[in-house]
Amino acid sequence: MTELAGAAGYLLEAGLLKRARRSGWWLAGIRDPESIAEHSWRAALTGMVLASLEGADPARTAMLCILHDTPETRIGDIPKIGHHYLDATDPETIVADQTAECPDPVAGTIRDAIAEFEAGETAEAQCAKDADKLECLIQAVEYRHQGVATVGRWIDSSLAALKTDTARELAQEVLEANPLAWEQVRARPSG
Repeated sequence: MTELAGAAGYLLEAGLLKRARRSGWWLAGIRDPESIAEHSWRAALTGMVLASLEGADPARTAMLCILHDTPETRIGDIPKIGHHYLDATDPETIVADQTAECPDPVAGTIRDAIAEFEAGETAEAQCAKDADKLECLIQAVEYRHQGVATVGRWIDSSLAALKTDTARELAQEVLEANPLAWEQVRARPSG
């Protein structure tokens, strides 16, 4: 077993997020919701945009977003209502277990990022937390556009959770946008 075996194990475990579904959407009647990894990917893009606009570090914010749901490999995606009935282990404890065999620089990077996200005190963590909620709102708008009428409470709760003015303003733009408007714009001729 080499020093990198723990890092390899962590990467393999994190890959589970590509197959694990965001379970709250089942309550809205979505048969095949996006995966946790798909959510984290767009949360990272959203966080990068928010951080850029807020004057925070876009790369750090994107990293926090990519890592924020990695503990869900061990506890799953517990829908909001489930938190009323379950006491899940805190993410920092789970990440300590997940990274126990990783080389110290890798474990430290991941543990520090999760602790920063959970504390929510830095500008990057605030942008990442807003990105997490804003991505949920964006997904709800897309589902609504596809004809799912039961996503209103996800939109409302996501809006209510946003902390930065930029995130609230961006949310309003998303709510008023056509999710496929980008496809209807013709490419500009080159030359």
